[in-house]
Amino acid sequence: MALLRLLCFSLFIVSAIISCHALQIGVYWGQGQNETTLFDTCATGNYQIVNIAYLSSFHTRGNGTLNLPGHCDPTTGDCTKLSKEIKSCQALGIKVFLSIGGGAGSYTLNSTNDDDATNDALYLWNNFLGGKSSSRPLGEAVLDGIDFVAAWDQSAKHRDKLARALMKYKEQSRSKIYLSAAPECPFPDADLQPAINTGVFDYVWVQFFNNPPCDYSHGSLDNLLASWTKWTEINAGEVFALLPAAPQVAFSGYIPPDAVRSLVLPELKRNSKFGGVILWSREYDRGYSSSISQQVCGSAWSDTTSDMALLPMGSKYGDTQGFRTCRGTCML
Repeated sequence: MALLRLLCFSLFIVSAIISCHALQIGVYWGQGQNETTLFDTCATGNYQIVNIAYLSSFHTRGNGTLNLPGHCDPTTGDCTKLSKEIKSCQALGIKVFLSIGGGAGSYTLNSTNDDDATNDALYLWNNFLGGKSSSRPLGEAVLDGIDFVAAWDQSAKHRDKLARALMKYKEQSRSKIYLSAAPECPFPDADLQPAINTGVFDYVWVQFFNNPPCDYSHGSLDNLLASWTKWTEINAGEVFALLPAAPQVAFSGYIPPDAVRSLVLPELKRNSKFGGVILWSREYDRGYSSSISQQVCGSAWSDTTSDMALLPMGSKYGDTQGFRTCRGTCML
């Protein structure tokens, strides 16, 4: 077993040397009543980023409330059981973020008081990142980053202050902390643009659906690419395309996997800021990520590594099953 782990580690190192720019596939997890567990999601080998969605109430008297229907009950401390699953995902090299926001949150960030943002950043640091708290909602696991979602209510203004406050912890931390934002594709985004303009975000995944002026439509990429060009000029590390994993997710903008492979990816890869694809959501990803993974990962890894699928897939921790990733397939 020790030898197999060493071989797995060696494969990851060799792959990293071969790669010049690792494109990634990510997914939102936590809002599906019928989606698989977090561990099973990571064990598919289809994702390099998983966003746990959502911390839906923020800067309220009970700061903050997790909303993970069908997975755990945060009011009883039940969500701490996810700590082991988060760690297992991270052991596979998968980054796990906490998404703050969502469509049904309650937010009261005071636009005139910097202390609000500082206190909220401290709450996130102590309860989900590298700080310490006696009541960490997801247990002792240390998440890799915080994801800002656009669908906050209108009272949550000046997110740029929260982003800047989190940046201070990022700079002080010995471990890597990622910050991401999920704006909608009309540029500039009405909710998140001030925060994005701070330049603190490592990743920005732009929602290219449910926005007809900048969606893919009837085989045409014109609107999408016009918006994409604007987004790739922002001050951020990498820009991703946030896409729906099934037609029922979107009233507009769904792109069939074959069109993503043949039309979308070749165009997006022309820009050095392209980071990959994020999917909404795990519940609806019934083969979508698998169908585009070779085209995404294949641009980052050589054929000798990206095509390795040597072992059967497994979903039970410690079962000596194989896990397929963009870097290859390893026995754990």
